Amino acid sequence: MIGWLFVGLFAGLLGRLLVPGRQPLGFLKTLGLGLAGSLLGGFISTLVFGTDPMDPGFHASGLLMSTVGSVILLAGYISYKRRHISG
Repeated sequence: MIGWLFVGLFAGLLGRLLVPGRQPLGFLKTLGLGLAGSLLGGFISTLVFGTDPMDPGFHASGLLMSTVGSVILLAGYISYKRRHISG
């Protein structure tokens, strides 16, 4: 479980690094972004590559898909916030 937190935080930080612009997220929201991105990335990986979501252990591809999921969620969050602030 501690490993999930570290991977989630790292994926959230990478997601924030890859998405341009200002992101008003603190530590806990970045962690939550990474954990949710891990779930989304694992789901995408299962659909596209047919990987086993119950495969234990750390894999670099898991971190990659967690980061992809974080980027997707963060881009959606920023888009949502822009629409509701300007609209």
